[in-house]
Amino acid sequence: MSQNSLYLAPQVDVFTLLSSVSLSIKHIVLQGRVVVGLQLASPNTDHNLAKCTVENETSVQSFIITGTMINQSFIDQLIAISPSSQWTISAINEVIGVWSVQLQYAQRLSDEQRLTLIKMCNEQCFDINEKVKLPTLAEPGLVVLDMDSTSITIECIDEIAKLAGVGQEVAEITELAMQGKLDFSQSLRSRVSKLKGIELSLLDEIAHNLPLMPGMIELVEQFKRHNWKVAIASGGFTYFADNLKALLCLDAAVSNHLGAANGHLTGEVEGQIVDAQVKADTVEALAKKYDIDLSQTIAIGDGANDLKMMDKAALGIAFHAKTLVQQKADVAINQGDLKSVIALLLHS
Repeated sequence: MSQNSLYLAPQVDVFTLLSSVSLSIKHIVLQGRVVVGLQLASPNTDHNLAKCTVENETSVQSFIITGTMINQSFIDQLIAISPSSQWTISAINEVIGVWSVQLQYAQRLSDEQRLTLIKMCNEQCFDINEKVKLPTLAEPGLVVLDMDSTSITIECIDEIAKLAGVGQEVAEITELAMQGKLDFSQSLRSRVSKLKGIELSLLDEIAHNLPLMPGMIELVEQFKRHNWKVAIASGGFTYFADNLKALLCLDAAVSNHLGAANGHLTGEVEGQIVDAQVKADTVEALAKKYDIDLSQTIAIGDGANDLKMMDKAALGIAFHAKTLVQQKADVAINQGDLKSVIALLLHS
């Protein structure tokens, strides 16, 4: 830390200090409940505390916690997990209803302490992720989202299948494909073949009433406000993805084409199937189109078909995802909604 203040106290209200506007505090360095030093947001901030320097502070292990409300009680529980360690808490942020805080431990937590921390956060509906290198909202970027069960709450193909009376059969194939247990392209052709003969007009009710994932509107608004491009790369269908693009004023939507003739589905997929590789290529192509460095890209998804695009982007986010996807993603959001993505980026 380049600018700090010494503040010794046997007990300290960490939440109040971190929320202090008058002191503009960014970080508190703690040894148990005793404050070792404060870092001010501005070196010129007026304050009455003696200045000091905290030397050799290293971030050996760092976590970002996001949730609907962070308070002193929660901070006390965090402190109790490793009361003898020196660690740093960053300023508590709140954006569009989501709170976040960053913890930096000078010594790595034991496996038991780490599991205790994760369990405590999960029980209180907080998401916790070890910090990785994050894109910044201060510069233009690109975020590409999966559509079904990520941008919207449904799997469109399953909804269509219900109209054809084969809902359960198709849903089972969809689940296996999302878990990575079936080849996506083959499974898609298999599912679509069961939709042959459905009237296109029956799809209108689904297409014009897409249930948005909670936080989707705010996510788009926030990224747009920071000059980011927002796009959809979906293994679903243009019939729905194009509607979603128009509804949210997205910059691009890439998806599959359902074959149709005489007002009915043919049971075929036309053209190239948007599989995992096409999704990854979409991230790269859109970044090039908009002159955005790949270090400023994010991919968000929930199924195995999203893994390649999540690997291609600088930050891959598993959103309420299958176990395989959570294990391979950079970070995972399991408790919060899509607004949590913005809260995470405040710690870049």
